Amino acid sequence: MRAEVQNNVEAIGKSIALLKRRLDWETAPHRLEEFNAMIEDPTLWDDPARAQKLMRDRQGLMDAMESITTLERDTSDNVEMIELGEAEDDTEVVAEAEAAIARLVDKAAEKELEALLDGEADGNDTFLEINAGAGGTEACDWAEMLQRMYVRWANKRGFDVELQAQEMGGEAGIKSASYKISGKNAYGWLKSESGVHRLVRISPFGKGTRETSFASVWVYPVVDDNIDIDVAPNEIRIDTYRSSGAGGQHVNTTDSAVRITHIPTGIVVTSSEKSQHQNRDIAMKALKSRLYQMELDRRNAEINAAHEAKGDAGWGNQIRSYVLQPYQMVKDLRTGYETSDTSGVLDGDLDAIMASVLASNASGKSRADAVAE
Repeated sequence: MRAEVQNNVEAIGKSIALLKRRLDWETAPHRLEEFNAMIEDPTLWDDPARAQKLMRDRQGLMDAMESITTLERDTSDNVEMIELGEAEDDTEVVAEAEAAIARLVDKAAEKELEALLDGEADGNDTFLEINAGAGGTEACDWAEMLQRMYVRWANKRGFDVELQAQEMGGEAGIKSASYKISGKNAYGWLKSESGVHRLVRISPFGKGTRETSFASVWVYPVVDDNIDIDVAPNEIRIDTYRSSGAGGQHVNTTDSAVRITHIPTGIVVTSSEKSQHQNRDIAMKALKSRLYQMELDRRNAEINAAHEAKGDAGWGNQIRSYVLQPYQMVKDLRTGYETSDTSGVLDGDLDAIMASVLASNASGKSRADAVAE
């Protein structure tokens, strides 16, 4: 077996070992037996929230065990094919098996990253908000570019994407948009996207000058039924208003849009794409999710403060730069990850960037430490 292939097999083995340790492989079969016994309890669905959580946890354990077993089996099968092909001098069989092992290296690395998504809310669906910064039409156009980027990323992953509210820009683009994105680990993947995104390019609006635009992204988890967030009626103000859309037949003619303001925190959430009753329900869920996100942030306040202290105060909350002129580059300022494939990134190819942040967070490196390397 060639040295390169042997290195690939060893890399897969290391990933499998890490996955097993994270899952506590020795006890996994016993935990699955316990789950199976609990779902046979005829009173299980007397508490729907508990039952749903149990089913999710059981499915998550089963998926993790199957991933590890499949990686082990596929690696072993292809190693045997290589040995058989070499013994029979069948170069075609050897080449196919070597290519399969190379693909397994990437698959194992992806599973290893997914295993890092074990935070309290990482497995949840997520809300995504995009807001244009200062800069008028340029910023609104940039916000719409980000909107397209995230929708395409979610579609490529097979996630469900639901537009909840949108405010159009005056001449082009959007002032703001909010989405609910549903899928496995949607929040875990997207949570690192919260922050300010900076674009540098030649203005497409006839100016012919190089412009810098900013837009902010806010990501927070959809609150599960088993997470109780208490919102007192006297702490909120609910307003209804007429939604503004792109024009034509899609503009609402009744005050169906809903805005909820949480008075103690100043949080404002809106929903305008459904009926008034549905919008009220959607906005309330969004408010509870924002409050839950605040609680998660509070728990990690000391860590966040330490990271901010090491950051460059001149950039504020900026996390990423997208440069289209005079050169092509996307750079994440927290990890130092960069790529010249700007068109791919803006078309939704975000996995590599997100993975770099996940890996950096798992290793405990701050933005400054990562960039220094």
